[in-house]
Amino acid sequence: MADINELAEKKFKSRMTKIRKSNREPEEKAKFSEKIGISLELEFQNKNPDKLTDGITIITSPEGKVLYADYFYGIPEEDEYTNVEIGEKQLKSIIEFFGDFKVELDDSD
Repeated sequence: MADINELAEKKFKSRMTKIRKSNREPEEKAKFSEKIGISLELEFQNKNPDKLTDGITIITSPEGKVLYADYFYGIPEEDEYTNVEIGEKQLKSIIEFFGDFKVELDDSD
């Protein structure tokens, strides 16, 4: 069996080929985009991130339906971490809070 690093490199090249093709062909982008789910990690700002890290992880289907959501909490200097599953009522509040947020990627310096 091939080394996992080799497999990852090969799959990454394949995905990049698909992304570049999608950038050139709008109909290809539409088809490819329908198959992409999102994993989003929202990290809350803390005064001392070495002592406390917390946030929310949300995973969606390609259609945008939330498949899983949890709250993560950690004490990095003690290497202690835990997760709390987010319930339906809590998820509705989170979705309402972030409803008008927009993600824009910027690679400039």
